[in-house]
Amino acid sequence: MSQIDRVLRSNLKLRHLQMLVALDQFRHLGRAAEFLSVTQPAVSKTLAEIERMFGMPLFERSTRGTTPTPAGASVVRFARSVLAGYDRTRDEIAAEASGASGRTSVGAMVVATPVLLARAVERLKERSSRTTVLIDEGDLTRLLPKLRLGELDLFVGRLEPGYAAPDLETEVLYQEPMAVVVRPGHPLAAKRRPRWADIAALPCVMPPPWASLRVKLDQMFYAEGLHPPADIVESASFLSQITFLHQRGAVAFMARSVARHFAGQGMVALLKLEVPIELPPVGWMTLRGSQATPVTGELMECLREAAARRVRPG
Repeated sequence: MSQIDRVLRSNLKLRHLQMLVALDQFRHLGRAAEFLSVTQPAVSKTLAEIERMFGMPLFERSTRGTTPTPAGASVVRFARSVLAGYDRTRDEIAAEASGASGRTSVGAMVVATPVLLARAVERLKERSSRTTVLIDEGDLTRLLPKLRLGELDLFVGRLEPGYAAPDLETEVLYQEPMAVVVRPGHPLAAKRRPRWADIAALPCVMPPPWASLRVKLDQMFYAEGLHPPADIVESASFLSQITFLHQRGAVAFMARSVARHFAGQGMVALLKLEVPIELPPVGWMTLRGSQATPVTGELMECLREAAARRVRPG
């Protein structure tokens, strides 16, 4: 254990960490070498050097490429975490040197981006216009690993109970119901009392299978004596929803505040159909015990203010 401790504390250099992450990303010596702008023999030599430090193999080599061993996967996670801290510190120092007031990185789900987060960032910019906010949009399956590695300072979105963990701190901001949307001019938009049977017969953009909303939507159709739509595209992407709404006349399910926001811009039309489903609340996640930077702390306060003053869905 003392040898591993010495390697992690003293022997590993930044170039070692960058190479390990590149090897894990590309799973191929040649492609990692190309990415790092070095030769393939140089990558092989450096990997052998690192493995000698640890006294164990970190990657298995084969004709199909390189695959991290269990120990290698642990070292790669360590490397990603250190590099994320390096990048964050570099960016903060560069921001200060340029006269900016700092930088924060936020992972956001669609449910939070166009209304809650946009208003919070606007508040933050009113106080410090040169503060930088990096927004990485996606779902929990993609963003949560980045939060754990330190690549994100904050996650904002639905607090899915299945992703609760001791290493995460959460704060609930508000409940957010769903709405059913179509493109403007769609025949269902003019219908006074659309039914679930109308939706089941149409193309639909459905949430991914892992999302609690997907399971509950399927249950809604079964409760109405219907099979869920067969002609579906699965996506949590707002761009995908809008694309298939307009190109295929599909139906989609959005957070009601998001749907109202884009309906006001003429991009979608809300159906007169309630979605009586209980969903996880909207809030944020941070790593437990991590010290929020001043900018991240300020953004969190702006999120609280934006959530408190938002127009409540009726």
